[in-house]
Amino acid sequence: MPTTSSRPVAFADVLREHAVPLTHVDPDAPLDDLEPLRGMVGDARVVALGEHSHFVGEFMRLRERVLRFLVERCGFTVLAFEYGFSEGFPLDAWAQGEGADGDLAELLAGTIPIGLEGPLRRVRRHNGAAAGTVRPVRFAGVDIPAAGGSLLPALAPVADYLREVDPEVLPLVDEATRIAASFAGASAAVAAPAWARLAPSEQDTLTAILARLLIRFRGLEPLYVSRSDQRGYDIALRRLEGACHADHGFRAMADLFAGKGLTADTSARDAYMAGSVLWYLKRSDPGTRVVLVAHNAHIQRTPVSFNGHLTGLPLGQHLERVLGDDYFALGLTSITGHTPEMVRDEDAAFGFTLADTELGEPEPGSVEAAFADAGLGLAVADLRAARRRTPAGGGPDRVRMQSTYLRTPVLDAFDAVLGTPVSTTATGLGI
Repeated sequence: MPTTSSRPVAFADVLREHAVPLTHVDPDAPLDDLEPLRGMVGDARVVALGEHSHFVGEFMRLRERVLRFLVERCGFTVLAFEYGFSEGFPLDAWAQGEGADGDLAELLAGTIPIGLEGPLRRVRRHNGAAAGTVRPVRFAGVDIPAAGGSLLPALAPVADYLREVDPEVLPLVDEATRIAASFAGASAAVAAPAWARLAPSEQDTLTAILARLLIRFRGLEPLYVSRSDQRGYDIALRRLEGACHADHGFRAMADLFAGKGLTADTSARDAYMAGSVLWYLKRSDPGTRVVLVAHNAHIQRTPVSFNGHLTGLPLGQHLERVLGDDYFALGLTSITGHTPEMVRDEDAAFGFTLADTELGEPEPGSVEAAFADAGLGLAVADLRAARRRTPAGGGPDRVRMQSTYLRTPVLDAFDAVLGTPVSTTATGLGI
């Protein structure tokens, strides 16, 4: 008589059952091996593609390949990126065919090279080839200005807008711009310490002006719209909100580094990015589907904690609250290899340099260890399906983050994970 074993199934066995091997990393390779991803994603309106580290060559290529699959085979029409909301509009115009192919280098000059060029060129080619036959793919920046490096990309167009609808307040904008210019940099790694060196009176004046402008914007919406139009108002307001969130971020980070940070006070940036995704969904055609590219720690559905201290609520958690299962988080990680560790250096162009760091063997309890134990190479694992086979509180409790680990219940954090056998630091980035 057959007997039933009471031995719990190892998570690696569950993972193996719900993982699909992939054939290629090359973005231009055939897409057939990605077809199982269609069933995992289902009807989700927003699919977020992550990475455990920026500047990894394999992740850049895989993201572009998944983007191509979601556009060409699943009908996604918006590429959203961890890139400034305000700065995204010229890139969208270029992706729609404006200007020359060579203009992209100038548009991206001075921005952190996080792997945006390849996807943008692909979108432009796609739109050119499919003109008049299918809906074009749009580009959307969703981040605070310059990833927190400068308020100027938001304040300059806000000043232009106010010059048209409310010139009385231009002296306030000029004063905010003067202060913002005094600490502007190419990234938050440059701007945050420079902001911290400002006189407290300058810090407070900037915050007060931004708050006054924001409240005035909201209070005078009917007047502003009557002097412009609704779309112009909406964009200008979102830009100003980005400047306010970035300003809050400077204070939150300064307090965190000083050991007096409030719980989860660094969440403002993620809240803004999530809000930007929803902003685009609200203003897009029915049926619009978004591919969102950002770090794993942004797209995960679970809170971010370090050493037991709640640090931030990621954009994925904000989006899940609104979209539910219409939000799909696909994390990218590697079993072993190397990763670029960001080393702070205020004298560097972006405020940091990259240290090519060897990854050790996966830690027990990590999703990377589960991939290794399951004998998976390049593969994508359906964690929603694995979740149904795993007891509550089971499964991996950590995932790679640069050369260390972020403790989080991985089955709750991500809906799927794409794992590579190795990762390597991308070359030719100019960092």
